[in-house]
Amino acid sequence: MKPVQIHTDFILLSQLLKLLDIIQTGGEAKYFLVNNKVLVNGVKEDRRGRKLYKDDVVKIGIDEYVIK
Repeated sequence: MKPVQIHTDFILLSQLLKLLDIIQTGGEAKYFLVNNKVLVNGVKEDRRGRKLYKDDVVKIGIDEYVIK
């Protein structure tokens, strides 16, 4: 599990995808989430505006990230 440091109370899922260089723009997030399996705390997520808080676990494909 790879840690992702944030310096705010939360980060949006679309912002996380950009931070990880998975997508280039926020507009790509919706398309990416429809066409790829993304789990937040074990639940399939397709909302790009989903708020991620500290200790949330995001699984994108085989990679897992924990918000710190």
